[in-house]
Amino acid sequence: MKRLLVLAPLILFGIAGSLLLFFFLRAGTEGAFQNNLLPELIGFCLEGFFLVGLFSLIQLRLERERKNELRLSLRGALREILSHMDLALLEENAEPADSQSLDEDPKLVRALFAKLHKSDLDIRSLLNIKEAASRNINTMHDLIPVAAQLSADHMRWWLALAESVRRLSEATDKPGVDFAAQKFLMNLGEFDMLSL
Repeated sequence: MKRLLVLAPLILFGIAGSLLLFFFLRAGTEGAFQNNLLPELIGFCLEGFFLVGLFSLIQLRLERERKNELRLSLRGALREILSHMDLALLEENAEPADSQSLDEDPKLVRALFAKLHKSDLDIRSLLNIKEAASRNINTMHDLIPVAAQLSADHMRWWLALAESVRRLSEATDKPGVDFAAQKFLMNLGEFDMLSL
C-alpha cells in the first residue's frame, strides 16, 4: 500500500507531463497558451515527477536503514546467549565467533544448531547458557515494542524467541536445556529470515 502511495504521484506527474509535451510538440499549434503556459505546465510536471521520485527514494532508504538498526539492536540483545552457546560448542583449536558474527550472521545460528545436535554439552556449559538466558529474559520482554516497529512477523518471532529464552532459563535438567536451546536457535533462524 505504501509503495502504491509513492507511485501514484509519480505516475500522475509522468502521464500529465507526457501529454502536455505531446500537445506542445504537435505541429500547427500557436497562441498564448502554447507559447507561454504550456511550457510552464510541462516544467511543473517534470519537476514534480523528479522531486517526488527523489524524495520518495530518500524516504524509503532512510526507513530501511532505521529498520535495519532496530533489527541489529534486537539481535544485539541476544549476543550473550549466543556467545555462551558458541563457547560451549567450540571445537578444539577453534576461535570463538566475533561480535559482528554474533550480532548479524545467520550462518552462525545454523552452524550452532547443527553442532548442538551432534554435541553433548557439559554441565558447566549448560549452566552458563541457562544463567545468560535468565539475565536476558527481562531485556527481551522490554524489546517487544521494538520488534513490533519492524513488522507483525518480527514481533511474532521475537515473542517466540522470548518464550524459548524463558524456557531455557527455567529448565531444570539437561534435556530441558537442550530442547530449549534448540528451540531458541530455530526461532532465531526464522527471525533472521524475515525481510525488512
